[in-house]
Amino acid sequence: MDDASMVGLVGRVTGAVGPGLVGEVMVRVRGGAEHFLAYAADGTARLERGTVVMVVEYLPPRTVYVTAAYDN
Repeated sequence: MDDASMVGLVGRVTGAVGPGLVGEVMVRVRGGAEHFLAYAADGTARLERGTVVMVVEYLPPRTVYVTAAYDN
């Protein structure tokens, strides 16, 4: 999977993402769903479990930077 194909994908937080935390998200990719380590794209946001997020950067093999897909 290349960087461009991950950017823009939507997933859901499965482990809180935030400052000082390495979170976890599940993203639908390659015909299934996979877990990735996740960081907040802006470095300050806190994203709770269940939040729908969008991948804005991908660092192979299993790390993504995400932002909330919808405003609260």
